[in-house]
Amino acid sequence: MTLRQPARKGRVPILGRLKGLEDGGIRVLCTESLGKVQGLCFYERLCEDVQRRLVMSHKNYLFTSESVTEGHPDKMCDQISDAIVDAIFAKEAKLQEQGYVDSDGQAANVDNVRCAIETFTTTGTIVVMGEVRTEAYVDVQKIVRDTVAKIGYTRAKYGFDAETCGVMNLIHSQSPDIAQGVDGTFARANDQDEIDKIGAGDQGMMFGYASDETDVLMPMPIYLAQRLAEKLAEVRKAGSLTYLRPDGKTQVTVRYEDDKPVEVTAIVVSTQHAADVKLAQVREDMIEFVIRPVLDEVGIKWEAAKIYVNPTGRFVVGGPMGDTGLTGRKIIVDTYGGMGRHGGGAFSGKDPTKVDRSAAYAARWVAKNIVAAGLAHKCEIQLAYAIGVPQPLSIMVDTFGTGSVDDEVLARAVEKVFDLRPGAIIRDLKLRRPIYQKTAAYGHFGRKDPDFTWEATNRTDELKAAVAELA
Repeated sequence: MTLRQPARKGRVPILGRLKGLEDGGIRVLCTESLGKVQGLCFYERLCEDVQRRLVMSHKNYLFTSESVTEGHPDKMCDQISDAIVDAIFAKEAKLQEQGYVDSDGQAANVDNVRCAIETFTTTGTIVVMGEVRTEAYVDVQKIVRDTVAKIGYTRAKYGFDAETCGVMNLIHSQSPDIAQGVDGTFARANDQDEIDKIGAGDQGMMFGYASDETDVLMPMPIYLAQRLAEKLAEVRKAGSLTYLRPDGKTQVTVRYEDDKPVEVTAIVVSTQHAADVKLAQVREDMIEFVIRPVLDEVGIKWEAAKIYVNPTGRFVVGGPMGDTGLTGRKIIVDTYGGMGRHGGGAFSGKDPTKVDRSAAYAARWVAKNIVAAGLAHKCEIQLAYAIGVPQPLSIMVDTFGTGSVDDEVLARAVEKVFDLRPGAIIRDLKLRRPIYQKTAAYGHFGRKDPDFTWEATNRTDELKAAVAELA
């Protein structure tokens, strides 16, 4: 994070002259350059910042992240919401290709699609609600039931049945007050620029994060938790362990030395199961079929880890029968497992004009390219927007003291290389496509899928060139 020195006309910037000076020399330079009062204040803030960075870069600690499987009630809701978004985009694109125009003269166009869809589930019931704008008709009942069946809730004895559950559809049209801020922004910098005509769908701040501790540049704890949850579902769907049911959770604790992951110290796997299986059998199978394959492939030490499998001793009642589910309640699971900050906005059910989703994807794209370019070992990006305004209100870069250049230089390089207006993000990341349902389980980041365009490291050369020019 950049420590900004107080400006004073006619003074030479001092941060670049501090390298190699002893503490006393730094203090003298601060007071000479900025005056006694301002200089001492700046010196004190500088010392605090350096101390914070030393603690961050050299301390040893444990860090824990969790994930859930696709059968978790909250994740069911995320997948249903995104399945509806995908269906609308797919149908709208087809109508656009056919040249469809409605009775009011409105032509089908994926650029005009707006979605904000929430899903709620409890025992035997799913409620879908929210606001949309589209020329497409999609069969919400069928989408919901197909999604639940794909997850694996196909029999009443599993606690939920896709065929017999109740489905209530409360979706309605988007508010025109919101639409006018996105369709024709109040802060156009250039009326001829189509990108400037797309305002942010809401206000807020979004974060992106990347770290070089895994090959996909994700924090190790969440990466392992996601892969364990994914493996648990894979084993269930393959029929390897017939007693497994769809609901499940994973959690991993990683020990760090000098800010680097060196060992897994604790693993928790909770999985829904048939009533007649013994806990000892579940534990043995989880280690053999889930834990060992994932951790051995990653190559991190885990043999001494404490392993907890179904710590309550029984997990028969699960899914919506065990807990209610709601879209957007797993935002830390969806992102960085708590290692990076979060702006608070959920992703699922939203079209890409909603910067909660698209700008968070863009922030990850930026952070990942900075780390992939070798400009930092870890990086966090913050973006902020106002509803109806295309340009971001702020761009912050924090490399936690690991950057090869000052964070302020990196922030300027980011502005030079990336166009972070919502319309440009949608264009560059190709976000008006039916790609969202598969993002809704096992993490939106750190996935090796070509449709996850925000995972591409395709701006590294441009970033390095910009930094060389600006440094």
